[in-house]
Amino acid sequence: MMASKRMVGVFICVWMKKGVLRKYSVSKARVSSVACGIMGCLGNKGAVTVSMSIEGVSFCFIAAHLASGEKKGDEGRRNRQVLEIFRRTSYKMMMQSFLRYINKLCSRIFWFGDLNYRLYLEDHLARDLVSKYDWEALQAYDQLRCELEEGGAFEGWREGNLEFAPTYKYSESNCDRYSGSFGGRSGEKQRTPAWCDRILWWGEGVKQLSYFRSESMFSDHRPVSALFSMQVEVRKETNQKVFPVNATEFRPPENLLPRNSEEDNKPATLLSMLERDIDE
Repeated sequence: MMASKRMVGVFICVWMKKGVLRKYSVSKARVSSVACGIMGCLGNKGAVTVSMSIEGVSFCFIAAHLASGEKKGDEGRRNRQVLEIFRRTSYKMMMQSFLRYINKLCSRIFWFGDLNYRLYLEDHLARDLVSKYDWEALQAYDQLRCELEEGGAFEGWREGNLEFAPTYKYSESNCDRYSGSFGGRSGEKQRTPAWCDRILWWGEGVKQLSYFRSESMFSDHRPVSALFSMQVEVRKETNQKVFPVNATEFRPPENLLPRNSEEDNKPATLLSMLERDIDE
């Protein structure tokens, strides 16, 4: 295990095969956490992060749990939490890598977890599409997919096709029936099925090989998994190998905090933050 970090119910750990550690230079493992839950400071919502360098190329893994809710406007709360996580997480190593290899876009970031984005669709219409296994039609109403396509909080990020059933909300931890379905328990919460659990990535040289959900029944969610292949340029001039034992906590440098654009009054995103630093 290279590094791990926990914040209340959010946990991340990064493992690497011994063969990779023997063959490549792996260094600078760091961890951080951002709490943005109740009152904007409790750890029931937020993100934990592990970053490291492989052959001088920076990688960052972000596990997040964003605000819940399917009412109109709740997606705005999630978007603000995404920007807050960007603002309060240090991307110093990735920024340096991005600036040094701007033509190759070497930094690779993976963002995953219960992102809690829902559907812009009435419950009965969503359930009808679910019953028909029409995932393509259902994706058209997905809030996160709209953010990705319209350049919202996740501008420049990518995600594989959603070719599996919505992962939330199931009636009980040991059944395959969505909460509020016909035949459910009296008083059961009515929740429109949605793809709350997601895996996104940012950066070039990343190819997603698979993206699927598992039928684990330990909660009212179904977990998702993804397999990626990545290109990393091996530096032949160095054989240095650093094996981090304890990841270090760090605070974000003030000069890396994203700012709202004064020109178009659009919220700052990670991509616009990187572009702004290049212009400056």
